[in-house]
Amino acid sequence: MSEEVFVRHCSPTLAGIKTANLFSCRFADEKEMRNSVRRLNGVLVKKGVRVLSLRYRNGCALIYAYRPSRLVQDLQQSAACRLLEERGYTFKEPEQCIVQLMQRLADGGEFPHEIGLFLGYPPEDVCGFIENRAERYKCVGEWKVYGDVDKAKETFAGYQKCTEVCLAQFAQGKSIERLTATV
Repeated sequence: MSEEVFVRHCSPTLAGIKTANLFSCRFADEKEMRNSVRRLNGVLVKKGVRVLSLRYRNGCALIYAYRPSRLVQDLQQSAACRLLEERGYTFKEPEQCIVQLMQRLADGGEFPHEIGLFLGYPPEDVCGFIENRAERYKCVGEWKVYGDVDKAKETFAGYQKCTEVCLAQFAQGKSIERLTATV
């Protein structure tokens, strides 16, 4: 995976304004994927960011870059806890919840739409998505919005601006390490 692809998909997390980003990426094989993830973690862990492959199948990995400190806060919200319990999550520690999420992805059953909680989406929007079967949303951007449209649009614009700035700085030679805020 090229660093430019990673920056394109993960700038808001690198900048410290978003809990996590998730994207699919093709790899020649699983070894290349593991090496890419290991290399990124070697640079980013000290900045408070972790990178995982949530699933690898048919040459494609689901890459998850997240800030553990923010994920703790997000998953402690009462609405998030309630939704995770309803979806069969039995652990309270974020790392254990990530393991359960990975198991749900590997099972190949219904896609675990609670994944939005792991990305920092508002719990009311994640619940709305699940309850409405992705229909009757108020607006769409990074996610489908069922709650506060104005706040969501402001957030979407912030993520877009962040990505543009990070990509421009990366193109000018700024490293991923220097692009990543220590939060």
